[in-house]
Amino acid sequence: MTTSNVSHVIVGAGPVGTALARLLAAEGEPVRVVTRSGRDIGVAGVEAIALDASDADALTEVAKNAQVLYNCANPGAYQAWERQWPPLATAILTAAERTDAVLVTASNLYGYGPVTEPMTRSTELRPSDHKGALRVRMWQEALASHQAGRARVTEARSSDYIGPGLPISSGLLARYADATLSGKTAAVFADPDQPHTWTAIEDVAATLAALGRDEQAWGSAWIVPSDPPQSVRQVLRSLHERCSLPGPKLRQVPWWILRTGGLFIPLLREVTGVLYQFDAPFIADGSETTEYLGIAPTPWEQIIDSTAAAWRARAA
Repeated sequence: MTTSNVSHVIVGAGPVGTALARLLAAEGEPVRVVTRSGRDIGVAGVEAIALDASDADALTEVAKNAQVLYNCANPGAYQAWERQWPPLATAILTAAERTDAVLVTASNLYGYGPVTEPMTRSTELRPSDHKGALRVRMWQEALASHQAGRARVTEARSSDYIGPGLPISSGLLARYADATLSGKTAAVFADPDQPHTWTAIEDVAATLAALGRDEQAWGSAWIVPSDPPQSVRQVLRSLHERCSLPGPKLRQVPWWILRTGGLFIPLLREVTGVLYQFDAPFIADGSETTEYLGIAPTPWEQIIDSTAAAWRARAA
């Protein structure tokens, strides 16, 4: 392995990391993707590296000549976050400090906690559970490094993902759709009729790439541009219409069942900690990002068309 001729190093090959690698490679940029397995993501011009990214020395070597280092990692199950995220985030930040690569992090909206207004860049961070608090700490540590002149950092915050390449395990919407598109009733964990922002995976990738290039954007967090909010029921209904299927069948699980189940099932307990995002309007306003970076969200009809075809094929 050589460390020459690499402009972009991406940690993580999930939906966002893969979409980002595809975007950068299509622009002719040298890209290296770091995962534990080192699996080939199937994108021409992208080098796959097998590495434990929580090893700061090894990651520093891989990113030695990179212009931008992207944190697109996802430690997996919520209950593993407190154990896996801190050493991983610290190592990635350390590598950015040592190499002078710009650190661009793919993050979420957990840090804002329950909100009553659309979230913007100026919305106060007020996490209500440990996952949001962890994300806030990660950002504050990176920002402190930036302000001290040790690193150059920025962050893109997106809402729940939607898109054809989204795995079933990557969100509640994908799980619900997997059930309804196969003719079953989906057991939904919160109010399916509350407006909710959905972010296209390709729009996350486009925002990350743009942030890595614009030094005026560094030292701040940005909301990924997304289409107007749609409730869970509205999204599922649109997917069914594209597939010429009857409307989706939904059954809301009572809160007391979720709470009781959370006493025995760790993952369920973690999920209930963020259900406030679906029991009330949860809206992200990325218009400032659009205005500054020139990134507009993918048209909703286009997202629904591509997602319906892929998810229907998977469900079948």
